[in-house]
Amino acid sequence: MSDDRTSKEAMNTARTPLPVVLAGARGHGRSHLLNIRRLEEQGLVRLAGVCELRPLDAAELDGIGDPEQSADFEALLASTGARIVVLSTPIQTHTDMTLAAARHGAHILLEKPPAPSLAEFRRMADGVEAAGVACQIGFQSLGSHAVPAIRRMVEEGAIGELLGVGGAGAWVRDEAYFRRAPWAGHRRLGGVDVVDGALTNPLAHAVATALALSGSTRAEDVEHIETELLHAHAIESDDTSAVRVVTSAGTQVTVAATLCAETSSEPYVIVHGSQGRITFWYRQDRVLVQRAGHGPVETEYGRTDLLENLVAHVTDGEPLWVPPAETGAFMRIVEAVRTAADPLEIPAAHWHTEPGESAPRRVVDGVDALVDASADGLRLFSELGAAWAPAIRAEVR
Repeated sequence: MSDDRTSKEAMNTARTPLPVVLAGARGHGRSHLLNIRRLEEQGLVRLAGVCELRPLDAAELDGIGDPEQSADFEALLASTGARIVVLSTPIQTHTDMTLAAARHGAHILLEKPPAPSLAEFRRMADGVEAAGVACQIGFQSLGSHAVPAIRRMVEEGAIGELLGVGGAGAWVRDEAYFRRAPWAGHRRLGGVDVVDGALTNPLAHAVATALALSGSTRAEDVEHIETELLHAHAIESDDTSAVRVVTSAGTQVTVAATLCAETSSEPYVIVHGSQGRITFWYRQDRVLVQRAGHGPVETEYGRTDLLENLVAHVTDGEPLWVPPAETGAFMRIVEAVRTAADPLEIPAAHWHTEPGESAPRRVVDGVDALVDASADGLRLFSELGAAWAPAIRAEVR
């Protein structure tokens, strides 16, 4: 064991674990519960509280101890003295709950998307800054060490001139997915923005990662946005969509996403250059470099866990990997989706029904190939000749 590692382990042993409150421990929140347990075992944190409408039972806690449980978030913050809060709650609650945590002096790991509108995002980010606490946005793919490595390759000219970035996400989701929560599949609920959709929630990582690899992560980095929003399932939001961003540097970034795929596949981002390309399967931290005059090179990178990074920021001043400002460009896309006309219904002639995992699912014919073609050619569905795609795209400047 290296002296450096021994020193770090000794420091961790000497420290008092930071008390953590988890808000939203079921569904996707369970992954946070398991991650907190991992960091507990390292002596970095202690699960002090769980905020859920219905308390977790012993089986759900699965040996993680006996944290205080309450549906009253602010009361739980006060009683536990939480130093860190992990928020995995409905999108429309993010801003108010983040600001509540900030008022109590807690640092926050906030699930993506950070807010349902640009105004709410700015209210959240300004409030966090005024309170003097840290906020990490939960785009786990941006904790991949592949992201800065790819950026360095591009900046050093490994694939020539940067021509554009294309993202692709083709997933299978059945009708039960859109009934998993009252807000699922909605753009608005009770007059409040939710903006749940393929680009803004389940495949939001494809969008954020494509922006990061283009070097355009802040709100001011976005010059122009076009969206094509559609749905095959009987929902209000989009389940099959594409977006094009032109950055302030003139780089084109496109992302095509569907939850109506023929077959689920690993989402990826392609960085196109004049002398090659870099493909990044962001959930696997896997990178393939293909360039003129060289054989293909595939590399797997490490990843920094974002909660662990937040703990290191609080205890040792480590820089945050994903502070709110670094998701401003993504939020510009959320705003473009929010303000666009409601998604168009894909005619029944262009989709069919298949059995899903727990309910039927709708499959858009040929959509997998179209998603790949979009990432490959930096084109939207309508430009690829999809019969169901709109002839007129929504544009925001």
